[in-house]
Amino acid sequence: MSDSRNQALPVADQPAVRRYLRDLFRRHPRPVLFALGLHVLAAVAGLAAPRLLGGLVQAVHDGTTTGHVDRVAIVLAGFLLAQTVLTRFARLRSQVFGELVLAELREDFVDNALDLPIGVVENAGSGDLLTRTSRDVEQLGYSVRWAIPEWVIAVVTAVTTLLAAVLVGWWVLLPCLLGVPPLVVALRWYLARAKDGYLWEGRTYSTINSSLTETVEGARTVEALGLQQLRIDRVDADIAESYRAEKYTLSLRTRFFPSVETAYLIPTVATLLLGGWMYLHGHASLGDVTAATLYVQALIDPVDRVISILDELQVGGASLARLLGVAQVPEDRVATGRVPVDEKIDATRRPVQLRRGSRRPARRGPVDRDRRADRDGRTVRGRQVDPGSAARRHPSAAHRVGHRRHRRPDRAPAR
Repeated sequence: MSDSRNQALPVADQPAVRRYLRDLFRRHPRPVLFALGLHVLAAVAGLAAPRLLGGLVQAVHDGTTTGHVDRVAIVLAGFLLAQTVLTRFARLRSQVFGELVLAELREDFVDNALDLPIGVVENAGSGDLLTRTSRDVEQLGYSVRWAIPEWVIAVVTAVTTLLAAVLVGWWVLLPCLLGVPPLVVALRWYLARAKDGYLWEGRTYSTINSSLTETVEGARTVEALGLQQLRIDRVDADIAESYRAEKYTLSLRTRFFPSVETAYLIPTVATLLLGGWMYLHGHASLGDVTAATLYVQALIDPVDRVISILDELQVGGASLARLLGVAQVPEDRVATGRVPVDEKIDATRRPVQLRRGSRRPARRGPVDRDRRADRDGRTVRGRQVDPGSAARRHPSAAHRVGHRRHRRPDRAPAR
């Protein structure tokens, strides 16, 4: 049974992943621009509410009529309805584009998997390839269908909300900038560790699948050689390694998200304090302070979604790197153009060396196919046979597969 720990399939590096995504989006520019335009329109429609509410507060403070309040309420409802419709079609186009991208990713992966040299597949084990075709494809599909569209919506909403807040007054930038340093520090710390952590997590799942698949496929050999406890210990060790990887990524999240949640509160509190001071000194109106506070408060949700979905994108990026790594396997042989003269195999002129992967040679030397087994059974058609090798490798199975030099008592001697 192979050791999948040392013979796993390669993983694509970050430049290769970015290059693949860039080429993928270049092939479909119109769906990307159309979906992005719908997201921008939906975000702009949602920005009308804080401005209208701020103007309504100022109008009530100065004195207004109920008719004006009713008109503002109707206009506000119209913008909310437009935002709902635009968001619906924007998400629809984004998810359709996501399905298109996922279909191309699957086709590319299947083509690359079918082009793998058979020797590489045997050395890597079926568990690694099985994990990439199941768990990695599922994680990537979740990222493409949901995470990427929602992340784009959050980014567009955050940018447009910040621009609308700045239009209220330049002073709104000051409290917003106070929340940037904690976010930058937390993001740099998290992104420096998240990718390697999720790649480690994916490797542990491949190792578990390889161990289980090899044990199931070789169940008769395991039972014949008495390797049950060895295989159980191997699976337990793989599960323990996977637990350590899961614990590591969980520790990253438990330290990252509380720090960014604290950073969200700083701009809102600072906007209220600075806006109140400017209103008391006559530098800003009550409507401007209200609109600015609502904009900064509305900025929390898209920024929180951008950072929260970033974790899902890290998982999807790690899965994509593992899928693209299948295409980076080099060929294990080169076509020479030589053709056989006849069907005869002549292995007597030069030494023949048999290998199993990267292990030591199983047999070295010339082969004489006319040789037969001698009286001790040590050679069979030129192949060296050591009747005690299985017993030396697995002493516990010596009574089953060990060499027996004596005839069975219930069998008559051959004549």
